[in-house]
Amino acid sequence: MTQKELNIIPEPVNISSKEGAFTLNEKTLILTDLKLKAIAEQLKQILLSTLGLNLVIKEGSQTKETNNIIILKTVKNEKQLNHEGYTLIVSQKRIEILAPTPNGIFYGIQTMRQLIPLKIIGTKNIGLKLSIPCVVIEDYPRFQCRGFMLDVARHFFEKDEIKKVLDFMALLKLNKFHFHLTDDQGWRVEIKKYPLLTEIGSKREGTIASQRSFRSNKKNKVPLDGIPVSGYYTQQDLRELIQYATERFITIIPELDFPGHTTAALAAYPELSCTGGPFKVSTRFGIHKEVLCIGKEKVFEFTQNVLNEIIEIFPSSIIHIGGDEAPKKRWKKCLDCQARIKDESLGSVENLQVYFTNRIADYLGSKGRQVIGWNEILNDKLNENAICHYWTMNLKQVLEHARLGRKVVMSEMSAVYLNYPYKIIPLERAYNYEPIPNELEAKYHDKILGIEACLWTEFVKNKKNLEWQAFPRLIAVAETGWTPKNKKNFKSFQKRLEKFNKWLDLFKVNYAKKEEYLL
Repeated sequence: MTQKELNIIPEPVNISSKEGAFTLNEKTLILTDLKLKAIAEQLKQILLSTLGLNLVIKEGSQTKETNNIIILKTVKNEKQLNHEGYTLIVSQKRIEILAPTPNGIFYGIQTMRQLIPLKIIGTKNIGLKLSIPCVVIEDYPRFQCRGFMLDVARHFFEKDEIKKVLDFMALLKLNKFHFHLTDDQGWRVEIKKYPLLTEIGSKREGTIASQRSFRSNKKNKVPLDGIPVSGYYTQQDLRELIQYATERFITIIPELDFPGHTTAALAAYPELSCTGGPFKVSTRFGIHKEVLCIGKEKVFEFTQNVLNEIIEIFPSSIIHIGGDEAPKKRWKKCLDCQARIKDESLGSVENLQVYFTNRIADYLGSKGRQVIGWNEILNDKLNENAICHYWTMNLKQVLEHARLGRKVVMSEMSAVYLNYPYKIIPLERAYNYEPIPNELEAKYHDKILGIEACLWTEFVKNKKNLEWQAFPRLIAVAETGWTPKNKKNFKSFQKRLEKFNKWLDLFKVNYAKKEEYLL
């Protein structure tokens, strides 16, 4: 097999094809050191499920075998690979996956499994020769953040559906799962101190009937589809998902949207608003005028108590607080908010949100966590440790944030919002998106942490819809996050994708076909 015939996604940094092949059989051993035992077990399960081979795992010190072995080994970083990098060496006698960290070993395995000839995947190898081509691959990611955001507030997805997403993220070497847990249309996380958040906030009576209704009517006088939407994750559910993700070297970053997009929370606790309510969990989408009242101290008590439980559940060092689309209409007329502006010398209503964001950022900082928010949080007075998550508009302000030495994650709405139809964001557009803006000077490029694809679910109601919207565009984003810019090539990606689709078929993923995503 020549280098051009290797169908690996994301495209590795360096590939050198060699003569011959390694033949897998039932006598092949997996050799590992103790700290890689769990990863070795994952490799064993991969080979069992895809090839029907039930291989034995041994610690390297327990055998003298030198042939017909797969070696997993952490090594000193002699080649200066970053902490997620790896070297994969396939010879006729053995396969070696070497890396400075377990992360790299895991990613080396994801590459190795893509070297298995697709014709034998899922066949249980009856009468077939299980050969992996000889090759040397040195590989590491371009960006440290390679993410996917899923909105479960608008439509809820069960644990097993989330696990399937995490499985495919792992194969694609994506490492951040951004969990959008709250919005106007639903509160999806159990908070024990505030039980009404899920008793009331996790349920709505239906959803506006069509996208056309969403765009043409802003007065909540549109027909509903009559289908109630409900569901939330218990804290135990979330711990189970976190463990599942951790085993796949994926960090789950929770998002609780404050101070806007809070109608579901206000339906449960209307006293946190400027007007006192009452409110219902919203059945429509878009920007809502009801927001948290920044003038009331009980709002800060509420957010801190909620965040205390979130911190207890999620080990992520970063917590997403949303911060987008928070209109100021209520704050302008609210006596409490006006008093806050005066007491804190904020000058105007425009500075209420940064005051709110900084208080949260300072609180999370005191707990060893860092805040990230959508680019509407940007302000000259913003806490210097806050990470900016860019999605639309105000790019100049985002670049200034980076020039101040602060960090940015890129999610350009017109390129990596996977909820949009393929006719608006075709595969090629998603693939060609460059996370580092041309206007940003080279010395600040390291402030761009990486790329994240986002899938908002206003009109994505089930797993079938989710998968069709995400795949294959999420695969394209994964290559951007990993592969060096100068190695990216859409024609090459297309050819590799056609073969990679076998994996989608194997996982029973409902993906868009060529005639749908190439427009």
